[in-house]
Amino acid sequence: MFRLFALLLFFAAVALPILSRAQSAPAAPDKPFVVEYYYKAKWGHADEFLKLFKKNHYPVLKKEMEMGRISKVWMDQPRYHTTEDGRWDFRVTIVFKNATVANEPFDEAALQKQMYPDQETFQREEQRRFEILDAHWDLPIKPVDFDAKP
Repeated sequence: MFRLFALLLFFAAVALPILSRAQSAPAAPDKPFVVEYYYKAKWGHADEFLKLFKKNHYPVLKKEMEMGRISKVWMDQPRYHTTEDGRWDFRVTIVFKNATVANEPFDEAALQKQMYPDQETFQREEQRRFEILDAHWDLPIKPVDFDAKP
């Protein structure tokens, strides 16, 4: 019985601070929610990726801006090269209206079907866009307030 109590006490001492920290700073529902999307194309395919992105995905993002889900979207490209392990070719930054909108279910496929009636071509080009990637990752960003008290 003592061991069970000690185990529960240990769990409470270790897990509760971690859980409370993870839940202590939820994204504010009235604040913009920023996500950076990184794309690393296979060597020699960056231009093809950009062409397909601009043709098929950027118009969907613009439509989502019109709908009010997204406040702002832009793409950056590094000016110089880096080491291969840290290399990325494109960073797309999306500012969502808020965290709720960014994380709630959204039927992007329905929007794509509406915008691209030739689904066979659309699906083939989107598949190609991801085939020519070496890596892709998403990074939600949170602002750091230098003047806030710890």
